[in-house]
Amino acid sequence: MLRLPESWVWDFWLLDDGERYHVFFLFASRALKEPNARHYRASIGHAVSDDLTNWERVPDVMVRSDAPAWDDLATWTGSVVRHPDGRWFMFYTGSTLAPGGSNIQRIGYATSDDLMSWDKVGHFVLEADPKWYERFGAGLWHDEAFRDPWVFADPDGDGWHMLITARANHGAGGPDDGVDRGVVGHAWSPDLERWEHRGPLTSPGEGFGQIEVVQTQEIDGRHVLMFSTGAEHIYGERAGEATSGVWYARAESALGPFDLANAQRIGGKELYVGKLIRDRDTGETKFLAFVTDVDGEFVGEIIDPMTVEWDGDGLVLRA
Repeated sequence: MLRLPESWVWDFWLLDDGERYHVFFLFASRALKEPNARHYRASIGHAVSDDLTNWERVPDVMVRSDAPAWDDLATWTGSVVRHPDGRWFMFYTGSTLAPGGSNIQRIGYATSDDLMSWDKVGHFVLEADPKWYERFGAGLWHDEAFRDPWVFADPDGDGWHMLITARANHGAGGPDDGVDRGVVGHAWSPDLERWEHRGPLTSPGEGFGQIEVVQTQEIDGRHVLMFSTGAEHIYGERAGEATSGVWYARAESALGPFDLANAQRIGGKELYVGKLIRDRDTGETKFLAFVTDVDGEFVGEIIDPMTVEWDGDGLVLRA
């Protein structure tokens, strides 16, 4: 597992460079005392491993920028891909304060030649487009949700896709119209540097106020969408029964359609941000997550990998 004695660890993303596994993670000092204060103190750390279990911490990736900047409050969750020219691109969420103490989230990137030293480009490349997405100020949500970029190459070689945690600018009717607006946002790029909105890949009204830290993955020839949601942001028929945790929805492809109506939880309620990665030695798909609350105390560490596989139409975990 990955546990830091001096810092909490939470959201993370994984990479296999062909020789070692990398984990990039959000961390903040335990000296804050209050775990909820970590979000506005988040920096991005980095560790490497040969087996996804034993991790060696290496130099940190980045911290928030000096104000005024689009990422002067905190740097949050992202993903890493390699450009055909050999450069590594880390897409990440930057946040800045909004009136009233909330925050505005945008997406930018940093580049590296060796995965160890990273340089921010200094500007964001995407923000919530009001044509499709809810902006802060509507009075319906606590922030402007536009974060957690998951970037991958188009399967047919047509550029790059980005999936995004976002909220639709309209509801689906019913008593939860104003809050049940979580969607999977979508953008496309020809070169990882220029990005354009393509509109959300899902619709509001599926029972999730936000669909966090998304990842698409193929497991034994079948596509899934992995995401996380807190119990307080679940609506409709699931409300009152579901708990916080990691969810998955069956998908027809890496770009959907995603069967959110039949999404299911996987793992215990203490786990959040489930990430999948292929074990290059065994070919198995591994599942990692971070531990949130246990007996009312925030833990803040990443678990050892578990194998995830299909059991009929559902996914199961085994040690």
